[in-house]
Amino acid sequence: MNEPTAEGRRLNRSFGWLTLLGALLVIAGVIGLVYTGVATLTSMLLFGWLLLVGGLVGLLHAIESRGTNYFWLGVVVAALNIAAGVVVIKHPEGTAEALTMFAALLFLTGGVFRLVGSVVVRGPQMGWTLLQGAFGLLLGLLVLFDWPHSSLYVLGCFFSLALLFDGLGLIALGIGGRRIVSMVAGRRDEGQPHTGRTSTSSEGKQK
Repeated sequence: MNEPTAEGRRLNRSFGWLTLLGALLVIAGVIGLVYTGVATLTSMLLFGWLLLVGGLVGLLHAIESRGTNYFWLGVVVAALNIAAGVVVIKHPEGTAEALTMFAALLFLTGGVFRLVGSVVVRGPQMGWTLLQGAFGLLLGLLVLFDWPHSSLYVLGCFFSLALLFDGLGLIALGIGGRRIVSMVAGRRDEGQPHTGRTSTSSEGKQK
């Protein structure tokens, strides 16, 4: 009986940490939505460091695998990642402007393709596809018309929303997991036989 109790406590503790991490992500997402400029620069710096660390790891892996056919390819890819990481870290504002322009073009092309595809195909989801295409087209135009000023808040807003929704998902997972563990423990306790009462009643009958 002690082993399932210890396992349940360990699971409750793990789900509790997930809930705490989700709450921290939600707080970070809300702060990022309030200070979108800071969130944009933070996301760019994180992106740059990820590229730099990934490039260094790739370079070490390529050195370890020297003598193979993929050595020079690994070195080139790692060097490109390191160079891109250094550029992003040194020029986060310019990188944000370039990525915002790229995002606006993606919204525009995606919206146009959805609009044209929904009109040509005329499937059962035509209305929903038209709505998605119109929203993507409108969002791309709004970001593009306000560029480069839009680079100060677009990426930070997306980054903060991602943190917010990831945090809410972790909170829901942690609370749901603790409830499931409590339900399983309650059912296990209900299913256990009451040996003390049974033995007492049986001794009384024997007497």
